[in-house]
Amino acid sequence: MFNKIIKRGHRKVAKSDGAAVDYAYAPTGRSSGPVSTSNIVVNHASRGGVPPASSQLQQLPATAGMFPLPGTIENLPMFRDVPVSERQSLFSRKLQICCFQFDFSDTLKMAREKEIKRQTLVELVDFIQSGSGKISEANQEEMIRMISLNIFRCLPPGSHENTGSENLDPEEEESYFDPSWPHLQLVYELLMRYVVSSDTDTKIAKRYIDHSFVLKLLDLFDSEDMREREYLKTILHRIYGKFMVHRPFIRKAINNIFYRFIYETERHCGIGELLEILGSIINGFALPMKEEHKLFLVRALIPLHKPKPVAIYHQQLSYCITQFVEKDYKLADTVIRGLLKYWPVTNCQKEVLFLGELEEVLEATQAAEFQRCMVPLFRQIARCLNSSHFQVAERALFLWNNEHVVSLIAQNRNVILPIIFEALEKNIQSHWNQAVHGLTVNVRKMFLEMDVELFEECQRQFAEREAKVRELEEQRELTWQRLAAAAQEG
Repeated sequence: MFNKIIKRGHRKVAKSDGAAVDYAYAPTGRSSGPVSTSNIVVNHASRGGVPPASSQLQQLPATAGMFPLPGTIENLPMFRDVPVSERQSLFSRKLQICCFQFDFSDTLKMAREKEIKRQTLVELVDFIQSGSGKISEANQEEMIRMISLNIFRCLPPGSHENTGSENLDPEEEESYFDPSWPHLQLVYELLMRYVVSSDTDTKIAKRYIDHSFVLKLLDLFDSEDMREREYLKTILHRIYGKFMVHRPFIRKAINNIFYRFIYETERHCGIGELLEILGSIINGFALPMKEEHKLFLVRALIPLHKPKPVAIYHQQLSYCITQFVEKDYKLADTVIRGLLKYWPVTNCQKEVLFLGELEEVLEATQAAEFQRCMVPLFRQIARCLNSSHFQVAERALFLWNNEHVVSLIAQNRNVILPIIFEALEKNIQSHWNQAVHGLTVNVRKMFLEMDVELFEECQRQFAEREAKVRELEEQRELTWQRLAAAAQEG
């Protein structure tokens, strides 16, 4: 049985399958060395069957993806200089030139050939953008292969891998700029123009921009070059908008990237860009919201508050979270309890970010949802009020500058004031920062004006607790004195 499986794995490709075999692009990911892409083969999984003989394309040269020999690349005529009937053939030849790879570590090496490829890419972008001629199906497939050869590559090692300092703060890492960007940018521009073009038929294009292609595109979000991530963000967003068949797959694939980041690596360069795409996607969710989307919020978005480098992508994350609550106000309780679950204990800067996000969520929260979570919420806010880090205490007190938050507090003052009264009194008595002291006095005055009787009752209970604490302290001191005296007598 084992021998049969082995033989089956080495079977020859039938002639009828020949047109369905794709030229390669290297698997993306981190690598410490160059990887040849000349003989890696990837099949387009979503392609149904073999295209008819009339649409079968000319195969890319065997040297595709390899470094060319000096003098082997020649300039081709421009599109405007050839008859319309020959432009598809010229397009294919230009694509073949763009399949060659170059070493950009040496700017002077093969400078002429690099410039020919750059100029050829510019012409291809202009041809797509101008819409002067619809690209044949064969050339569309060939173009996606060329794009794949250029962009799907092993990413260089991360800066933390080069230095060997795993604990380096991602915010402090120096920006990386890919030396091959002059060519890469044009390849990305070509892909983007192809995706957004009104001439691009999604029924045809989805054969080549398939799940395998999208997955490799997502892998590239880990590139340290910010310029590349910006292009990827725009292109993936456009693909999501144009190819409805890919939407569930893209959401699931992004989910998986988040899971690996949260629970395994805590290192990924493109979390912010992926969240920006999701912010737009969430904005378009229909109501009532699907259970799948709610699970995504609970299992992926809320746990994204946990990783240490959350400050890098917090703005985009906060926007996504707020979008969910604005879409479905019943999710406010889930979100607030999720924030409390991952509330930072020792990181004060992170606490300030959480308080800012909390205010945005509270602005979209209705009274019923607020009542479900107000007790644990204001216990945490009381701890923030007494924080020795003045920015945390100050940001917590700024919640009372929000009219909607104040109205929610006023409606539930009988529950909230007893929870935070002690924190307010302690700030007035002993907080070292003058600004925090002044803001606390204003909040205390606001509660006094809301409900004098409740305020006085809380004040009375606080005084009683303080008296008991003092009494216990006096008894403890007296006990120690007796023990000391007994020890001296002994």
